Amino acid sequence: MLLIALSFFTVGAIIGATANDFAALLVGRSIQGIGGGGIQALTSVIITDMVPLRQRGKYIGLITLNWAAGSVSGPIIGGVLSEKVSWRWIFWLNIPFCAVAYVMIPIFLNLKDKPGNFIDKLRKIDWVGSVLFVASTTSFLIPITWGGIMYPWNHWRTLTPLIAGALGMLLFGLWSKFLARNLILRGSLFKDRTSLSNYLSIVVHGMFQWSVLYYMPLYFEAAKNLTAVQSGVALFPWTGTICPTAVVVGVLIARTGSYRWAIHSGWAMTATGVGLMILYRADTPDRVWIPLALVSGMGLGVLYPSLSLCNQAAASDADMAAAAALNPFFRNYGQMLGVAVGGSVVQNVVRQKLEQSTNAALVARASELSKNASALIETIKAMRGSADAAKEALRVELIDAYCDSLRTLWIVMCALACVALVSAVAFTKAYSLERAHETDQGFVTEEKEDCEIAMRDNR
Repeated sequence: MLLIALSFFTVGAIIGATANDFAALLVGRSIQGIGGGGIQALTSVIITDMVPLRQRGKYIGLITLNWAAGSVSGPIIGGVLSEKVSWRWIFWLNIPFCAVAYVMIPIFLNLKDKPGNFIDKLRKIDWVGSVLFVASTTSFLIPITWGGIMYPWNHWRTLTPLIAGALGMLLFGLWSKFLARNLILRGSLFKDRTSLSNYLSIVVHGMFQWSVLYYMPLYFEAAKNLTAVQSGVALFPWTGTICPTAVVVGVLIARTGSYRWAIHSGWAMTATGVGLMILYRADTPDRVWIPLALVSGMGLGVLYPSLSLCNQAAASDADMAAAAALNPFFRNYGQMLGVAVGGSVVQNVVRQKLEQSTNAALVARASELSKNASALIETIKAMRGSADAAKEALRVELIDAYCDSLRTLWIVMCALACVALVSAVAFTKAYSLERAHETDQGFVTEEKEDCEIAMRDNR
């Protein structure tokens, strides 16, 4: 399955790299997204299947290390390639890594086969439930990304897929409850208060994380006059602290056998950090905004391994792999919500600020300028360096309006982080991480070692 997901990712990258129109580019990114989603989920499942529960924090930290490395280098490399060579190389750059993975996976992920033939395994999959779940969640999430940006929230192009997605999830629930024989999502995954609180935390974690990654580069470009590449570097106080913090916390959880302290402290740091980001202004100096950013960055890093382990500790042995796969699903769901909520907040606050302006030109263009945050930043950048005092005054007013909208966004995110903190303190139980590691699979070398041990015991 991992090789299949990798194949989707590779094919999508090739289609994107060779696309000659937007439709082909969209198809390529969609196929690549299917592969990327599969790789994310399967990576979590493989760790669950191969590593005892108490030791998984270390491996989750290492995966976070790779994510952080990509988050730091991706915007920088992508910006350089787009400016100096071609945007197509953003896709071509994936191909060498895919080629290495094609070689390494069969060599190092040499697993024992589960009993049963391939056709029987395919028959056990709930295909109807899978199609309903994927189609309905996709239908629900896509309009969230364009609501208030490409189309108004009350436009039929936004409302129709939202309603269709909600009805699809209802059908999925009815199918799973009354007709499905092999459930893809068992109800037991959502019956425990700890699990429900943890899923909420993962969604909020993804919302704040992606709000930072999406809207802070625009802040740096508008308020700090940085280029796209420099804005990617400026994210390092967040992306650079998540990685080492996650690794250290993963090791500490493995040694202490406890995760509640990490969840509580992680949300306390995140709520404090995002609260401090409310202080950001257009003229906030580097010596101030960088230390403030480190607090929320470390909080996000603490939460990465602790939320993942809590989710699995609360699940039964039969549900553990599914619980692990739900982590990236809810985190990605939160990331999309973060961009959507952020877009709605920024749009409404910017429009409100511009409508209150004493400048008639800004009042007339308030709806147009507030419609898209990225387009607003491009307008601000186009005014930069103007000798016209009136145009410079407009630029300053637009920057202030955008910074005000970000402060409102951080207030919203701080409130959500506080809700997640209260929920974690109130409902998260301390399940034991000392559990027997039961798995249907394992490395082939493990099977040989078991045979050798049995032979020695017989002697």
